[in-house]
Amino acid sequence: MAAPSVSSLATADKSKPYIPLANGPGDGYSNDKEATATCFCGAVQLAFPVVGPGLVDTFLCNCTDCHKFTASIFASNFVITDSYLKHLRGQSNLSTYSQTKTVYTKGNEMTNYFCKTCGTLMYRRGSGFPEKSILRIGTVDDFNLHETVLRPRVEQFVRDRPNWLAGAVGVKQVQGYHYGGEE
Repeated sequence: MAAPSVSSLATADKSKPYIPLANGPGDGYSNDKEATATCFCGAVQLAFPVVGPGLVDTFLCNCTDCHKFTASIFASNFVITDSYLKHLRGQSNLSTYSQTKTVYTKGNEMTNYFCKTCGTLMYRRGSGFPEKSILRIGTVDDFNLHETVLRPRVEQFVRDRPNWLAGAVGVKQVQGYHYGGEE
């Protein structure tokens, strides 16, 4: 089967899954209740809800911490209640790195969960966000969910966004921290 053209992707039906082969196993899925997120090599796969109450929030973050731990200039995120997050495979293949001394952790410990094989950051958990996990939108297997249910609701720390990069279209812009109602 031939790969879809760029123009056909732009007009594709976003209500149907679009799961390009971006990892080894190629077994990601999505439906009206849950979807999968997989690391680059496919060793770690999670299932998460695409509706509330398990799906809590979606946001972009431009803070300087996100610049560093994503090796990019922002992070696209979604928040899941931990009791809804499922490890389908590879939980034992996750390594962690925790820190408390960063600009934005406010003394809270943030723990990052990475695939030991390929290094993909799968999620973060923080002592300031009990019973929640912050997942990366880029790990989600169904790329159409990036534009639909996982479309960011807010963009935070826009003060740290490079001035040559425009903000997300139609998304609330916040100068500082927004998650949990703080600004």
